[in-house]
Amino acid sequence: MEVELRILQLPVDYREVKQRVTRIWEDLQPQLAVHVGLDASAKAILLERRAKNRGYRDADVRGFRPARGECLPGGPEVVASGVIARAASQRAAPEGVAVAVAVAVSGDAGRYVCEYTYYLSLHHGNGRAALIHVPPLSHWLPASVLGKALQVIIQDMLEEMRKPELKAWFAKNSTSVIPAQGGQLGDCLFREN
Repeated sequence: MEVELRILQLPVDYREVKQRVTRIWEDLQPQLAVHVGLDASAKAILLERRAKNRGYRDADVRGFRPARGECLPGGPEVVASGVIARAASQRAAPEGVAVAVAVAVSGDAGRYVCEYTYYLSLHHGNGRAALIHVPPLSHWLPASVLGKALQVIIQDMLEEMRKPELKAWFAKNSTSVIPAQGGQLGDCLFREN
């Protein structure tokens, strides 16, 4: 499978994220947006199933909090990923790696800038987004192994997106796009060549 991969880094800044995620979907129109964030307490790679619109009370790196703790005023309370539920597996077994990496599905992405980014991306991308929380690098999860595991997971997601039943899910569960008003997350955007 050949894809065009773009890696973008977003700041831990609600206002900047809102502008950039909107531009990503309007300008780049990816087939899939994969957001990768750090979860310092995670013991496995976490595939986040959904994102919530409300409850963002913690300030970002600039001290800003979204008005009323909302991502998109009037937006759906929860937006689910059409990709995560189908690509979820218990372990990612990258080729050439002796031990498989534990993978779990999560229903709570933390109500901070990661989940805020994910909500916006799910909303603008009609469910064609994923948020993967990764544990800190360690002796059991060096960068090389994490990178290979993420590659396996993302390839599985792209394969799932090609299936007719998932295309039907996206058509049925799409949301309308609401234009945005005026530490780091790594984001990957994929578009088929």
